[in-house]
Amino acid sequence: MKRFTISALFFGLLAFGWVAAYDAPIRAASGGISGQGKMRFRLLYTSDHLPPEAQKVLTGAHGGFAVDQRPGRGETYFALKGAGIIQISNDLKSTRLLDTAPEMRDTNLHNTTIWYAQDGTPFLEFPGNQAGAVFTTTLDGRLQHVLRTPERGVDLGSPVANDYFAGAGNFVPTDVEQLDGMLYMTTGYSNLDMVLTARIQSIHPFRAVWHDLSFGGKGHAIGEFQTAHGITVPPGMKRLDIADRPNSKIDRFTRYGQYLSTLRMPLGSLPCDIYYLGKYAVVPALDGPDRSKGAPIYILENDHLISTVMPKEDLGLKNFTHIHNAVLREYNNKLYIIAQAWNPGDFAILEQVTD
Repeated sequence: MKRFTISALFFGLLAFGWVAAYDAPIRAASGGISGQGKMRFRLLYTSDHLPPEAQKVLTGAHGGFAVDQRPGRGETYFALKGAGIIQISNDLKSTRLLDTAPEMRDTNLHNTTIWYAQDGTPFLEFPGNQAGAVFTTTLDGRLQHVLRTPERGVDLGSPVANDYFAGAGNFVPTDVEQLDGMLYMTTGYSNLDMVLTARIQSIHPFRAVWHDLSFGGKGHAIGEFQTAHGITVPPGMKRLDIADRPNSKIDRFTRYGQYLSTLRMPLGSLPCDIYYLGKYAVVPALDGPDRSKGAPIYILENDHLISTVMPKEDLGLKNFTHIHNAVLREYNNKLYIIAQAWNPGDFAILEQVTD
């Protein structure tokens, strides 16, 4: 595991390279403000806040973030193909690259989820959309388990899903969540476009097997998707919120796959995911209603839109034409947005304006 600090870099250089370390510049950027009311933000850090290995491959970024929300924590995790898993510190001031298994480092990890077992053990989940696998690691990046494409004959609880994999259909997980010992995976980049599930049998050692529950599917009926992209379990709830990107909506389901309701987003916004922090939620959009202005980040309060943050138009982040993921952080009574752009990939941390 590499730790990036200015002192380590300095003394590493003095030692002729014995220590390889890096402290991303703590650079507060001046400039515009974006958003409305109490949810206005300015640019705090740009991509030079990341380790050099991450900066080299950032234009290919196609993933998302997970935040450790336990009291006293707050570290944020994500991954970049060609670099590995990256941790952002609780105070947002430093980043470090974790040792990452080659089969994870060298493929795209489309999002990141953190969850906690009954004994308190934390795990990270990474959906490998190119590898056709879901990877489970510890918080220091040690690979614990790989869930691969369902084999022919495995009962997934749906004739559609069973026939799909019996016919050598591809498994393309775009996101994963854990709820009550089950993994729920969206597959919106495949023709299947269903939510699949796996049951966690043990954590020491970690073992998960496919389960006979799947729901959704590609279509226009209630409970179906055009692209089921992100999946989220709101904190303290037993509900699954799934971003149906082309239809500009978040569909909500029970843990048994029963449709509950729909949260509508602005038409044309293409929401990729939703992330909750208390009564607030942040929704990153791949596009906006006015595509000439770049993609927005929507902030909701109790499901009502209260602010629209425009990183490209207002903050000058030219690569933020499309936003693939964003999370909301609170630190020292101030809110922050950590965001990732797509095609080209980019990274930024935004700070709430409180004066």
